[in-house]
Amino acid sequence: MPPAPPHRRAFAALAAVGTALALALSATACTGAPRGGADDDPGARTTITFWHPWSAPSEVRAIDADIARFEKAHPRIKVDVVGGIDDDKLNQALRGGGSRSPDVVTSFETANVGRFCSSGALADLAPFIEKSGLDLAKTFPKPLLDYTQFQGVRCTMPLLTDAYGLYYNKDAFKAAGIDGPPVTWSEFRADAKALTKPRGDGYDQVGFLPNYHGYENNIDHYLGSWGPRYFDSHGKAFLALDPAVGELMFFQQKMVRELGGYEKLERFRTGLGDEFGAEHPFQTGQVAMQMDGEWRLGMAMDAKVPFEIGVAPMPVPDEDRLDYGKGFLSGTVMGVSAHSRKQNAAWELVEFLTTDTEAVVAFANDIRNVPSTFAALKSPDLKLDPRFRTFLDIARHKRSNTAPGTLDGGAYLRTLQDFAYRFEKEKDTRGLIPGLLRTERQIDADMAQAERG
Repeated sequence: MPPAPPHRRAFAALAAVGTALALALSATACTGAPRGGADDDPGARTTITFWHPWSAPSEVRAIDADIARFEKAHPRIKVDVVGGIDDDKLNQALRGGGSRSPDVVTSFETANVGRFCSSGALADLAPFIEKSGLDLAKTFPKPLLDYTQFQGVRCTMPLLTDAYGLYYNKDAFKAAGIDGPPVTWSEFRADAKALTKPRGDGYDQVGFLPNYHGYENNIDHYLGSWGPRYFDSHGKAFLALDPAVGELMFFQQKMVRELGGYEKLERFRTGLGDEFGAEHPFQTGQVAMQMDGEWRLGMAMDAKVPFEIGVAPMPVPDEDRLDYGKGFLSGTVMGVSAHSRKQNAAWELVEFLTTDTEAVVAFANDIRNVPSTFAALKSPDLKLDPRFRTFLDIARHKRSNTAPGTLDGGAYLRTLQDFAYRFEKEKDTRGLIPGLLRTERQIDADMAQAERG
């Protein structure tokens, strides 16, 4: 195994004498929750309201089919479904309550789980889980359990999972004499250079578009390959001494330089097609490698791309080759409104949609997402392209990770991303460590403000 790069060893040495590295936000009580309706008659006929964020016709049909399965299995409970609800509308309804507010909600924004749990907007699910006899550790991969709770309070359950991996153009790889996908970031950088075809002030093809504005290139997605800590054992931002953050920042900045520089790459990026349209640059062949979620495979197949698509995990640091196969995980979360007067019935819907293997598998098949339970991940009924198995393996990998939820709804990631934008442009002349220390101070100040309410 090759030695760690000098800057990684330096960061590791600083970290060894710095703050403890355990990621555990300081415990605070979940307060402000209204009295819920967990005393509703579990055997009564009732109607509950379910809000979800899906809006595409195929996705709406898929969730409606899952609701129909639930109503067939639970004939005494009828579900009124309202789709297309974003988190702004959801937060307003959860704060206000009232007869027209939802009983069960879903969200794509795992970063908001900290806010949902700490404010008491969603009910603590621990009593329902205990009553149901669910063994969560045997049901869900650990990263999913991590991002559906906050400071010991579990107010959401994992519905489906998003796993991030590497898509690559096999035809372009063959033409460049590259045998297979890169395993380490050094290999990745070499492949990206070999696959890049400059033309004047632009490109015929870019091996990989490294810019942080580039589609799914959020810094937490990148950092999934390194395994960052984000916070120390006291809940304070831990970035400047974290070797994972430093190595990514230097690596990404160097790759931007080597592929033509920030300005040239940004000009190229601004002329590319929409992320969710047929003209996505990976699908058109303008970009040979793309970091993306499992949904991209189906989209690329629907777009009938004229080349063979390869799918692999994202690379890992050179010294972490044995961890190859891990990745960044996110997903859809589901919970019960703390205002609901029908929490027993609401929990039945949550439990069914998140743990019933048939329901989870069918929904994953329909919307091309990664199923959330161990049983569903192993199900022979998964009707997915064989390449999709890469994402199932990423979801099961013991070192796959996610970004922790916070009181401020994950605002710390936006603060870190803002610094990353400046660093990749090489506009922040004071250097990486001073920049990360300023970022830490801003995150800590924002977190203190969120704690004050």
